[in-house]
Amino acid sequence: MTPPDSWRVLKVEDWAEIRRLHRAEGVPIKEISRRLGVARNTVRAALNSDRPPKYERAPRGSVADAYEPQIWFLLNEWPRMPAPVVAERINWPHSLSLLKKKLAQIRPEYVGVDPVDRVTYEPGEITQCDLWFPEPKVPVAPGQERVLPVLVMTLGFSRFMTAVMIPSRQGGDILSGMWELISGIGRVTKTLVWDREAAIGGTGRVTASAAAFAGTLATRIKLAPPRDPEYKGLVERNNQYLETSFLPGRTFASPADFNRQLAEWLDRANARTVRSVQGRPVDLLETDYLSMIPLPPVDPPMGLNQRVRLGRDYYVRVDTVDYSVNPQAIGRFVDVTASPREVTVFCDGQVVARHQRSWAKQIVVTDPVHAATAQWMRQALARERQKRQAATRHHTDGHAVALRALPDYDALFGVDFDPASTRASNE
Repeated sequence: MTPPDSWRVLKVEDWAEIRRLHRAEGVPIKEISRRLGVARNTVRAALNSDRPPKYERAPRGSVADAYEPQIWFLLNEWPRMPAPVVAERINWPHSLSLLKKKLAQIRPEYVGVDPVDRVTYEPGEITQCDLWFPEPKVPVAPGQERVLPVLVMTLGFSRFMTAVMIPSRQGGDILSGMWELISGIGRVTKTLVWDREAAIGGTGRVTASAAAFAGTLATRIKLAPPRDPEYKGLVERNNQYLETSFLPGRTFASPADFNRQLAEWLDRANARTVRSVQGRPVDLLETDYLSMIPLPPVDPPMGLNQRVRLGRDYYVRVDTVDYSVNPQAIGRFVDVTASPREVTVFCDGQVVARHQRSWAKQIVVTDPVHAATAQWMRQALARERQKRQAATRHHTDGHAVALRALPDYDALFGVDFDPASTRASNE
């Protein structure tokens, strides 16, 4: 066996013992070789090395090496071509995982690497916001369950986390959830960071409703660059934390039960020590709070709002659910306002309907008072029709007597009882 080969198979314990015997006890190389049963060249190699031996297997080639020229050609023109498409183009006959490993080595040469810096947040500077969609379905009505969004907000400096389940990802519901979490803290940071959520800034610009919300609070909404989840990594990690630490082992009877359990869990989560800030978010929140912006005396614009003319079917629709309205407002314009908890309908400043918000899909919510009013109106209309019908004269054979207008008789006899026309003719 050659010295390099013998050196590669030498154990760390033998390497240490060789060095101890020779340097500490002065045992000659020949005697060490005899005692340990290794070659003299192995003993010499161990004495000449200041580092312990490490077994290293010679690198083996990959079946993808033969396809590298074709892969380079494709990536040169389409750097982001997915692995299944590459496999189809080069007639890849092996497992796709082997090709993905080769693409992971080659693709950065064409796409480039976008490094992410560590960011230090100042107190009161920033809040990261995101929607999290927990997998378990929550009962929202008898026989109906839904996967509902959860709004998660994380303060940059203190890492304080707040969250609440909301009925939909429409802009009004998202803004209502933001106001609930912000008002729960009592102040707002100078910047609210969002990704390209459709209701907040799906076009790359902040929507008018979101801008009005931020303007009322004297803060601003900043949109993250497209396809850059690391830009709001704090809240993304908290989403994963919720997924792995809050959900397992839990069942939920309703959205209200989900929010109750979530609030209890958040109290414990914010009391844990976060390694990145070397402290507990609940303790650091006070420093964050003192640098935040005080809330205005009025609530910001939020919720779902619409103005419609109430039809004969005296219902208005909010997020696929139909709510009854006082039928006395039929034919008039009504203003519909919906928060996550309540739906209110106004007509000329008067409340004509108030319902608890249903988080279900495609159901009908009817107030018994509205149904009774509609029945009374139908009965009153029927009585009025009967009254008019009874006042109509009939011939002996039963059919109604036709009534002609008096001007028809004037025209028949050629008379004119209009003083103005008579005076004009005399003149």
